[in-house]
Amino acid sequence: MDLFAQAKRQGIQTEFVDGQGHRRVTAAAALKIILDALPPQTPGPLIGGPVVVRSGLPTRTELSAAAKLPVRWKIEEDHGVIAEGEASDRVIVWPLDLPLGVHRLQLADAASATEDVPLLSAPPKAFGGDFDRCWLLAVQLYGVRSARNWGIGDFTDLAGLIELAHRLGADGVGLNPLHALFDDRPGDCSPYSPNSRLFLNALYVDPENIPEFRIDAGTKDALARVREGDNIDYVAAAGLKWRALRSAFAAFQAGAAQGRRQEFEKFCNQRAPLLSHFACFETLRHKFKKPWWEWPEEWRQPDEAKCAELRSGEDAAEIAFVEFVQWIADRQLAAAKDSADRLGMKVGLYLDVAVGVQADGFDAWNEQVAISRHLGVGAPPDPLNTAGQSWGLAGFNATGLEQKSFAPYRDMLRASMRHAGAIRLDHVLGLKRLYLVPQGFSAADGVYVPMPFEALLAATAQESVVNRCVVIGEDLGTVPEGFRDQIAGWGIWSYLVMMFERDDQGLFRGPDHYLANALVTFNTHDLSTYAGWRSFGDLKTKRALGIDPGESDDARWHALAMLDNLLRHHRIDKNDLYSVTNFLARTPSRLLAIGLEDFLGLVDQPNIPGTVDEHPNWRRRLPVPLEQIASAIDIAALKAATRERSRA
Repeated sequence: MDLFAQAKRQGIQTEFVDGQGHRRVTAAAALKIILDALPPQTPGPLIGGPVVVRSGLPTRTELSAAAKLPVRWKIEEDHGVIAEGEASDRVIVWPLDLPLGVHRLQLADAASATEDVPLLSAPPKAFGGDFDRCWLLAVQLYGVRSARNWGIGDFTDLAGLIELAHRLGADGVGLNPLHALFDDRPGDCSPYSPNSRLFLNALYVDPENIPEFRIDAGTKDALARVREGDNIDYVAAAGLKWRALRSAFAAFQAGAAQGRRQEFEKFCNQRAPLLSHFACFETLRHKFKKPWWEWPEEWRQPDEAKCAELRSGEDAAEIAFVEFVQWIADRQLAAAKDSADRLGMKVGLYLDVAVGVQADGFDAWNEQVAISRHLGVGAPPDPLNTAGQSWGLAGFNATGLEQKSFAPYRDMLRASMRHAGAIRLDHVLGLKRLYLVPQGFSAADGVYVPMPFEALLAATAQESVVNRCVVIGEDLGTVPEGFRDQIAGWGIWSYLVMMFERDDQGLFRGPDHYLANALVTFNTHDLSTYAGWRSFGDLKTKRALGIDPGESDDARWHALAMLDNLLRHHRIDKNDLYSVTNFLARTPSRLLAIGLEDFLGLVDQPNIPGTVDEHPNWRRRLPVPLEQIASAIDIAALKAATRERSRA
């Protein structure tokens, strides 16, 4: 079978029109690498894939033409069979009262053909939130400057941000991803390129908020140095933090109170077996200092018995240290969430979830069936990124997820929702199809690979309802027809960026255009700040870096004029940030996010896509300390602008 015929059989889209309107056809050499890297798909003979049932809604599944009637079926969970029956025609009508969860469906026809697939019994929709309209303060936590932090924003700063947001009238704080990064690569600081989406970045821990920690004079002197400068010195800050965490752990082991020990053990049991696997992985990674696929053969796959052996040997203390750090991080984040609850904030924490993981990280090692490490997730060329994007991240694959009953995806959601009132799924388009780029090829040479969309939506709704967490899908870019209607039907909110909400003539759309179940914002971390946009700062910076900004000066002047016309049309006389906030606050969208960089009038954006070292991505520190931010904001103007949705 020829490569393109094989790809078509697997539903892989090798020809498409990109965001610039150009027709793209994948090169045969690139396609071969992609096909070799993906696990083979062998649809079952009776129904061909997972089944989704929505609670209280009639659901039917058609049998394949090859199925020999009658077909017997039964649905099992851990405790046994929960439903069974027989289909004498080519349609199975599922029971309306199936318990919510992911079950196994087993089928057998009259010719002894069998199939075993996941059956997801889901609520009709994801959790819809128990609030009307409110707004959130959006912050890059790492960049927070304060008199007491260790050169990088931390969870104690987050508690201060929550108090600030409450004072401003907001109902929550939105953050960059808090995922675990590599502790031995402090310069590799993008929060969107995680080691693991299941655990937290230890650099956000406040060591001085650990009961067992005692600071010494040498550390105090070093802290004064790491607090200086416009950019974070990740190497210095990480060095200080990891030494402090090891010191605190040693004190904890030597003399922690019994209650503290019991709390730690409880946390380890709650997060088992994933936490145990993560701790073993981190220990092995530091020991072998190579990618996991180059480790000794016995460790290239996670193995429960081998992990138990490791825990009982000479590495036991190191494994316990990794678990201790995760416990401390979890407790400090939980304390921030509890603070928001006490203040009556309707959302509390709004957390971001990266689209993939690094191939040599924990998640890719722990879930080798469900995560493809050989291909990078990305996006085809579009007006903002004319060369396309390859993020170098490994993503889930459809076959592996189905084999694992979608557990890896559900684990990721559960970890992200643990302390959140809302989450944002970065590049939610990946639930329907992933744009995969083979190594050694440009981002323009990828293909679209289909994902089990309905099943992933069902799993999202399940976890959202259980955790009472709103899910927002970042649905920007090249969006398939009908996609937004499908996710809305499952209760997943849209993500509306005012910069992009314009018609073919460049006119900004009015408030009535915006959806109710959506988060609305002027920009994102990958786009210009408001001050940078008005001053052409983003265009100047990109051109200086040799990057096509995708917009001319004339086009920007036109956009500025269109924005001013829109504001005047809605009787908003000025065109400053508070004026734009006033407009966005009038939209029916139930969540509004405003970036702290915009409040402070910063020109530089946190990240410029397509750059690594050319721009200080993810390194900028806020110029104003946390303790002085309130005085840098016109609180009266802000409350007037947000009066329709402000807490006070």
